[in-house]
Amino acid sequence: MNNWLDKLERKFSRYAIPNLITYIIILYAAGFALELINPTFYSQFLSLDASKILQGQIWRIVTFIIQPPSDSLIFIAFALYLYYMIGKQLEAAWGAFRFNLYFFSGMLFIVLGAILAYLLTGTVLPMDTWYLNLSLFFAFAALYPDIQLLLFFVIPIKIKWLAILDGLYFIYAIVQAFLPAYGGGVFGIYYKANALAAFISILNFIIFFLSSRNMKPYTPGQMKRKNDFKRKMRHAERPVNSYANGAKHRCAVCGRTELDDPNLEFRYCSKCNGNYEYCQDHLFTHTHVK
Repeated sequence: MNNWLDKLERKFSRYAIPNLITYIIILYAAGFALELINPTFYSQFLSLDASKILQGQIWRIVTFIIQPPSDSLIFIAFALYLYYMIGKQLEAAWGAFRFNLYFFSGMLFIVLGAILAYLLTGTVLPMDTWYLNLSLFFAFAALYPDIQLLLFFVIPIKIKWLAILDGLYFIYAIVQAFLPAYGGGVFGIYYKANALAAFISILNFIIFFLSSRNMKPYTPGQMKRKNDFKRKMRHAERPVNSYANGAKHRCAVCGRTELDDPNLEFRYCSKCNGNYEYCQDHLFTHTHVK
């Protein structure tokens, strides 16, 4: 039986933003440049300030995303490269819709958490997407635990061990806000903001992972075949509407098209020997063409 993610994907996948991580990286780069030009502009007009949002500055619900992960050029170059690599792999494994849903639901939880904290305590917690991006690492490690990265560009280490370190960092961020040495004073606000952002991002990962636990990622070979096929499709010299009735998609099993049901989703099977397209009802149940 399809879960709620499957139902959402069938209904709203057409609205997903392909290559979302590329646009996110561009926004971070723009935020970094803005900090160099005017260091106070972000906090004055763009940050996630719950009190200002409730006063009508609703653009802050979106603009807070441009806060870069660091003000160091060397660190941000490394961080953005890592975000890009992980984001592209997750989108290839999940599809554009599910990657969009993961990131935007994480943003929504952060906004709701900041507003709720303000309403309950009267404190504005300066939150951003730092921990949301770090939670992408958990998702990547859950899909590809044995892939190796070069730590400090020298030491080979498997993703699953780095994910454990990432988890310890999250735990420390949450616990730190409750320690007497860190919980009070002006800086205590920042520790509380970190704790809330870390908790929300972990919660977002857990909800999404449990909902996607039966979905297997594409192998590198399958992703290569899919990408090769997409390139051939873009350069193919044939009309867009290839079927006689004007439909763009048709299931190779049942023959249905998007004209029969606009909510149908169609995908090409990377395991079939040839360019065979199937609706969601037959994508995982058809006999592969060899």
